[in-house]
Amino acid sequence: MQPRGCGMEIKMEQQDNSRLKQILKNRRDKLAEYAEAGMDPFKITKFERDNNAKNIRENFEEYEGKIVTVAGRLMSKRRMGKVGFGDLSDRDGHIQIFAKKDILGDEEYERFKKLDIGDIIGATGEVFKTETGEISIRVSKITLLSKSLQPLPEKFHGLSDQDLRYRKRYVDLIMNGDVKNTFVMRSKILTAMRNYLDSRDYLEVETPILNTIAGGAAARPFVTHHNALDMDMYLRIATELHLKRLIVGGMERVYEMGRQFRNEGMDIKHNPEFTSIEIYEAYADYNDMMDLTENLMRYVAETACGTTVINYQGTDIDLSHFERLTMIDAVKKYSGVDFNEILNDEDALAAAKAKGLEVEKTKSTRGDIIALFFDEYVEDKLIQPTFITDYPVEISPLAKRKPSQPELTERFEVFITGREFGNAFSELNDPIDQRERFMHQVALRAAGDDEANMLDEDFLNALEYGMPPTGGLGIGVDRFVMLLTDSYSIRDVLLFPTMKPLDK
Repeated sequence: MQPRGCGMEIKMEQQDNSRLKQILKNRRDKLAEYAEAGMDPFKITKFERDNNAKNIRENFEEYEGKIVTVAGRLMSKRRMGKVGFGDLSDRDGHIQIFAKKDILGDEEYERFKKLDIGDIIGATGEVFKTETGEISIRVSKITLLSKSLQPLPEKFHGLSDQDLRYRKRYVDLIMNGDVKNTFVMRSKILTAMRNYLDSRDYLEVETPILNTIAGGAAARPFVTHHNALDMDMYLRIATELHLKRLIVGGMERVYEMGRQFRNEGMDIKHNPEFTSIEIYEAYADYNDMMDLTENLMRYVAETACGTTVINYQGTDIDLSHFERLTMIDAVKKYSGVDFNEILNDEDALAAAKAKGLEVEKTKSTRGDIIALFFDEYVEDKLIQPTFITDYPVEISPLAKRKPSQPELTERFEVFITGREFGNAFSELNDPIDQRERFMHQVALRAAGDDEANMLDEDFLNALEYGMPPTGGLGIGVDRFVMLLTDSYSIRDVLLFPTMKPLDK
């Protein structure tokens, strides 16, 4: 027996499907009519326009009474007898078009009446203001440039389905101006980051995406196969090791902004492919990288947003001030456990047990457990910009040891809104120490940790030629864009986020 109301729902769905089929047929019939009349819009290769909606609206006094030609998508249409109105939307705004039968003529006005919402048109006419004060174009000519064969979503169920918006970003951009604004802002943010570094004599470079070794980060790589060489290769998980080779080669100040690929889970903070920027400077250390991070973020916020106080999900974030805490001090502050008084692995394990924390067998050293305490008690408390410094050597295979505390490294991460935004070191340039740390990572991989670093002999060879003291920094660009655009999910700042196919 069907549940009460189920039959009505099925009937309504059938009616919707039938109505949609009719709409699709009508649109194709109209396209056929245009083709038969020798005006197939898809045969038009170019359309000359001399203006856009935003410019006309912002400079009405200059354009009033003048003839302009614009182009864009028809987003609405209404008719009152021999007069029609439409809303034309282009990249930067929208403007009303005013169609009058006496001006267009009978044949052209009939074509205007047959236009569908979503059609892309060109319009030529006189700029004026209606009696209601609406800036408009009194069209004397309309050209159909592309026929929309699919109805826009509001005709049916709208764009309330967030999953559908990510899958069909092209429709999302048509319907939601705020979405388009987010990606315009993203472009401004990336440009500002580049401008800041370029103006300070950093050189932008490009390094390989396909690698024979996945290195530079603790992450699971994507594996592909090169047919000509008959060998497996990896999509890069970081640009670090290639960029440090360039420092060895004497380039001194380099950066790369680009895609990284990590074969890991997806959530509001993670996407399998994402954008990062990595920056390396010879003769600098992690303190210089902290200054660079703070100044870069402040500059970008001021340039792209006009302020260093950013409201993110209801909380004001002040990028004009960054707190600095060591990892051990942060753990003490938020968990009450002082690892300055816990000096060996056994006591660290006991402290974790006392707190009920589960320790993995391959990550049971004092340094690993400090990191475990940090993840459990600290990270989500770091709302305002905070540098966490001096990480244990066990979790920092590419960072230089602190001379005064060799069990720690000159490393920091920057946290905002309880999330990591960047990672930086005084880079390890001792090839002997680097080999020992790589071998520890190799042992972890052999024990089942598929995120541990691989041994990179060529990188070790590069270090043996001599790398100067170097500061290195990596920033998660997508997360920074999320912050500056008040976006909840990383998918909101990626034009085409990774999505599971519907048939899966």
